[in-house]
Amino acid sequence: MALATREDLRNVAIVAHVDHGKTTLVDAMLRQTNSFDAHAEVDDRVMDSNDLEREKGITILAKNTAISYEGEHAKNGPIVINVVDTPGHADFGGEVERALSMVDGVVLLVDASEGPLPQTRFVLRKALEAHLPVILAVNKTDRPDARIEEVEGEAQDLLLGLASDLSEDHPDIDVDAVLDVPTVYLSGRAGAASHERPGDGELPNNPDLEPLFETIIERVPAPSFDDEHPLQAHVTNLDSSPFLGRIALLRVHNGWIHKGETVAWVKQDGTVQNVRITELMLTKALTRYPAEKAGPGDIVAIAGIEDITIGETIADAEDVRPLPTITVDEPAISMTIGANTSPLVGKVKGHKLTARMIKDRLDRELIGNVSLRVLNTERPDAWEVQGRGELALAILVENMRREGFELTVGKPQVVTKQVDGKTHEPYEHLTIDTPEEHLGAITQLLAARKGRMENMVNNGTGWVRMEFIVPSRGLIGFRSEFMTTTRGTGIANAISHGYDEWAGPIVTRNNGSIVADRAGVVTPFSLINLQERMTFFVQPTAEVYEGMVIGENSRSEDMDVNITKEKKLTNMRSSTADSFESMTPPRVLTLEECLEFAREDECVEVTPEVVRIRKVELEASLRARAASRLKQQLAK
Repeated sequence: MALATREDLRNVAIVAHVDHGKTTLVDAMLRQTNSFDAHAEVDDRVMDSNDLEREKGITILAKNTAISYEGEHAKNGPIVINVVDTPGHADFGGEVERALSMVDGVVLLVDASEGPLPQTRFVLRKALEAHLPVILAVNKTDRPDARIEEVEGEAQDLLLGLASDLSEDHPDIDVDAVLDVPTVYLSGRAGAASHERPGDGELPNNPDLEPLFETIIERVPAPSFDDEHPLQAHVTNLDSSPFLGRIALLRVHNGWIHKGETVAWVKQDGTVQNVRITELMLTKALTRYPAEKAGPGDIVAIAGIEDITIGETIADAEDVRPLPTITVDEPAISMTIGANTSPLVGKVKGHKLTARMIKDRLDRELIGNVSLRVLNTERPDAWEVQGRGELALAILVENMRREGFELTVGKPQVVTKQVDGKTHEPYEHLTIDTPEEHLGAITQLLAARKGRMENMVNNGTGWVRMEFIVPSRGLIGFRSEFMTTTRGTGIANAISHGYDEWAGPIVTRNNGSIVADRAGVVTPFSLINLQERMTFFVQPTAEVYEGMVIGENSRSEDMDVNITKEKKLTNMRSSTADSFESMTPPRVLTLEECLEFAREDECVEVTPEVVRIRKVELEASLRARAASRLKQQLAK
């Protein structure tokens, strides 16, 4: 046994809270190392290749790129830096855990104004648990409201707090090493970095990213391996190609892997099968190119194994030594996804309607999404899907909608546990940044949702930061109400706080629903007559059916209305013709807003063209009977 290192290689993950500039920084790193061809047209945020990522402005999937650094700090020849861009949202924590299994160090990116936020804590905790060295990068130093020194102090306090928390569960963590963190000051958009702290709102005093590359090369250890050890490689991600089929992304830990060789595939159930590597590819910038072999520390893509999944091991066929499987946190939110059962199902040809198609699609999602679970329900055409949070499940439904599926989606629910005979539910650590004038309204809003204030800081800038512990149930439907309360100025971020006892009943929506009492087409005449008492979600000429939710009532109870009523015509001319100028535009809800709006007795109908809210029981008479039975039970 002889330990060796590969000095020509570094594997690093960039981790941060949502919108702190990870993907923009990777853009600048790629450009400054001339990773693109001179004639290539490159968009901004090239790593956000998914349509949804571009629309929402967040990273959803962890992706890697390879940068060949040949600058002044590469003293013994070019150094390949494998950079993994990770999601900043805790709902996609499975992607973060996968990404950290591929790398030997992390760059922790912190916004120079906002400072460390809940997701910063989440990804940093995962990195420290994996014993990875950390580089602190204070980004956006040129923001007008930057407070660089304070943010640096907050990041150090966060490191100290996490190190002390983890030292109890992980006594082998070296607290002194954790706190010995180098700091680099950045402006990712300007592509500038410096070791010296600039003034607040100023660019770093260096025009390029050389200080960042220098710190990565010095502080992120080169991959180490046993040069006598047989092949060991971990499957960390999956991709697909119309020509090669399923592609597995591997981090090689020991040994060498060659194109065309026969290797052992160690499955999750422990069984071993010999397979042949038909294609082997390495990454340069954003493209993969064929290679003959890859060694320890390399992140490679292989083809030839049709059913391979994340967490499995590729090993030497003669000496099989499996690696431990990747573990992820338990899911906290669930929703029921099933076939569309509304009267308007299948109105457009070619859409995917059957339960078998939906089940096949959910099974395919399980292959690449390690943090998702799919459970059977009492109905053969519906399944309970469990995930980290509302956003992760909404992204799955949105992707299926764009692929042509028609679905019925239930209101998100929390995944409960039984501990010592008592029901426990998941809680969230919620951080809110808001102007001072909204302080009372937000406190009142969260008190109704069983939120408990843990901390409040006023930096004297007119903004307040508050921290709450809230049941996950209390945050379902919270975001839209919060944005209304703060007039769109507030920022709210939440992260899992573990499980605790059931908090009791929570009323998340005070207003009732407006429900169509018959099928037909929405008329302007009926909208104008009703709009003073309610807000509508539908436009004139839209098709509706009995039991479809068409608006929000100004009172707490539901109301059935005839939205298809037409004006009776006579043979007399009228001097007061209808004035459509007074018609209020409808409130158009997105998929996430529909899921937040729906009550327990409602669900969301998702089709490629339109998203509707409907009652689970469409017939008004059956709903009335169920309501009266419920009242009688409560009276007893």
